[in-house]
Amino acid sequence: MNTATQDTLDSAYFNVSDPDFVIHSQAVHDARERNWFARTNYGLAVLRYEEMKTLLRHPKLRQGSAAWPRHNGVTEGKFADWWNEVLLNKEGPDHARLRRLVNPAFSPKVLEQMNPRFQALAQELIDAMVAKGECEFMSEFAEPYAARVICIMLGLPESEWHMIAKWSATLGLALGITLKQDLPRIEEALEGLYHYADQLIDDRLANPGDDFVSRLVLAQRDDDALSHDELRIMLVLLIFGGMDTTRNQLGLGMESFMQHPDQWERLAEQPELAGNAVAEVMRTNPTVTWVTREAVETFEYQGLQIDAGTTVHLFSQAAGTDPRAMPDPSFNIEAERPPHFGFGGGTHHCLGHFIAKSDMSIAMPLLARHMTQIRLNGEPQWLPRSGNTGPVSLPLTFQVRR
Repeated sequence: MNTATQDTLDSAYFNVSDPDFVIHSQAVHDARERNWFARTNYGLAVLRYEEMKTLLRHPKLRQGSAAWPRHNGVTEGKFADWWNEVLLNKEGPDHARLRRLVNPAFSPKVLEQMNPRFQALAQELIDAMVAKGECEFMSEFAEPYAARVICIMLGLPESEWHMIAKWSATLGLALGITLKQDLPRIEEALEGLYHYADQLIDDRLANPGDDFVSRLVLAQRDDDALSHDELRIMLVLLIFGGMDTTRNQLGLGMESFMQHPDQWERLAEQPELAGNAVAEVMRTNPTVTWVTREAVETFEYQGLQIDAGTTVHLFSQAAGTDPRAMPDPSFNIEAERPPHFGFGGGTHHCLGHFIAKSDMSIAMPLLARHMTQIRLNGEPQWLPRSGNTGPVSLPLTFQVRR
């Protein structure tokens, strides 16, 4: 395709690493009306539902997150080395083998057995909050809930959730647009998680139990099992990934429901809508604001030449609220929707999507059962609203539902 033809494609430009850029802004939605894509300082951004659905699985695009450190000027060091080796950035047989080994920990059957424990945990944390009529939601509910859930999942002592949460939240800064400036803290947290993983491996070798980590450790003697380095890399990913995104998504869920109090009341009246509620939050207010792909060869799509090596960011919120895919994209937990992209899609569909849906589906209706008239009780703090996002702090006041 010649340059002259490409230049006739009217599209917006966004500096998505600008701390003031808001990915769910009206400017992004206006750009979606101009064209299916926008240009950014990182590459292309896909803004519409059908195009995102197609390109998530396009054979000439591979997982693109591997380029994230490079986009931010980070090409060496502990974080870059770890990031290059995580499951998220593997392709082909390596990806399939690693995923096959960890999939059993996240099966629906395993989660069903753990749901009563998740429910008891959520109730414990809610009871402590409602006694006061106010809370700092992230530190009093979202963080301990997400961290202790991953402890339960992996067979870790729940008493260790504080340090796991601290390391995971700091490592999570690597997925935001402040990676370069936060790198010393990120690498310190990564070192802490590596040390924790090493101790965990040594303990399970000496004292194996009936838990997922023990099974992974003891399986090292099998031909296709994880090597020692792969095991410690995977354990860091499982601990971090299971905690950070769930915590952020719970905070974003509270933001969404404060903006739509009628929907919160509906959830309190009909807790069976919990699954729909989680899906609506992730459709309209996802913590993972984009899914990344990279072109493995040059190809043309809808009149646009996408060169080999181009990073393609698929904006999940813009696509999830595209009026072409849903005539009324407003927040409604009773509406029937096409699948959202909060967990990505294709071969790299989020490994932990079952657990994220499960633990949030338990937490949200329980919160709604006990809390009403929820309002901000001070100024919240936020991660930049680009890259992976969410509240750092979310002070709330509320009425206890009788």
